[in-house]
Amino acid sequence: MKQSLFYAAGLLLLAACSQTPKQNYVVTFNADPQLNDQTAYIVDFDTEDKIDSAVITDGIAVFQGELTAPRYVTISVDGRGAGRLILEGDSITVNTDGSVIGGELNAKNSEFMESYMATIKEFRALPDSLQEARYPEYNERITNAENKLMEENIDNPLGYAVFLSGPGSSYTLTELDSVLAAHPSLGEYNRVQKLRQSLVNLDETSEGKMFKDFEVTYNDSTFRLSDYVGKGKYVLVDFWASWCGPCIRQTAVIKDLYKEYGPKGLEVIGVAVWDKPEDTLKGIEAHELPWMNVINAQSIPTDLYGIKGIPCIILFGPDGTILSRGKQSDELRADVSKAMADAK
Repeated sequence: MKQSLFYAAGLLLLAACSQTPKQNYVVTFNADPQLNDQTAYIVDFDTEDKIDSAVITDGIAVFQGELTAPRYVTISVDGRGAGRLILEGDSITVNTDGSVIGGELNAKNSEFMESYMATIKEFRALPDSLQEARYPEYNERITNAENKLMEENIDNPLGYAVFLSGPGSSYTLTELDSVLAAHPSLGEYNRVQKLRQSLVNLDETSEGKMFKDFEVTYNDSTFRLSDYVGKGKYVLVDFWASWCGPCIRQTAVIKDLYKEYGPKGLEVIGVAVWDKPEDTLKGIEAHELPWMNVINAQSIPTDLYGIKGIPCIILFGPDGTILSRGKQSDELRADVSKAMADAK
């Protein structure tokens, strides 16, 4: 019995010694005085969990608490972001212009941003006649500095923040998997996992692959892609939004294609994503879109197809194979023209 008690006591002591020491933080948020009496929140950028809250008084909100490790966070007021920072065990001030003072990781980020802005200022000071020729040089300087900051901090929240805003956003699936193999901790973040899944979905819906079905219900009416795609016709699907300027510009191209190839069997379907239904309906009317439009799809198809930006226009073959994806203007015209010529 004594041996068991000593053994249990030893386990408790080991657990106590292995606990990560907590760090105290004080964050002073200098807010717009118009936000007085509203509650400001510190929100984990990755999980969107609320970490702390404080009422804004006389244009200032003060957060105090403790944490076991730094976290990349946003300050949110009334659901809107009001600043981003690394929450660290230190006294930190977040100013109305977004600048952050305090904390080792915040200091590193501020140093990078100062260098970044200085490089931009230097580039803009060049004569117009030199800017085009020297753009690659200045862009490389910024890219190298960003990569260096990410690599030096890849296993902490600063590296994660830089990764998401810069290099990570342009990785292929193979490149991302290589980084995650070298830095497994990066793969624990929710947003990185979603990024990887998006790349998987993109690969699975690339040219030559079969379509993936989805359904959208609006006003008690349900649209299923499989009711149209894979039914023996060529189908051009335009993922768009009413607020998206490039989307609206491409509707002129799609109208030309619809006019030329609609009588020959080409079906066109618009799928409104990331948009308010009332705005979509106004856009359809304002731009006189004559084809079927799916309302309120939001992120259902964009998640499934790994779509990062719109417009994203996909041409499906009669059996549901993806023949063209992500093309616009003349490239889109060429792909549709080739497909419809082959259909003769």
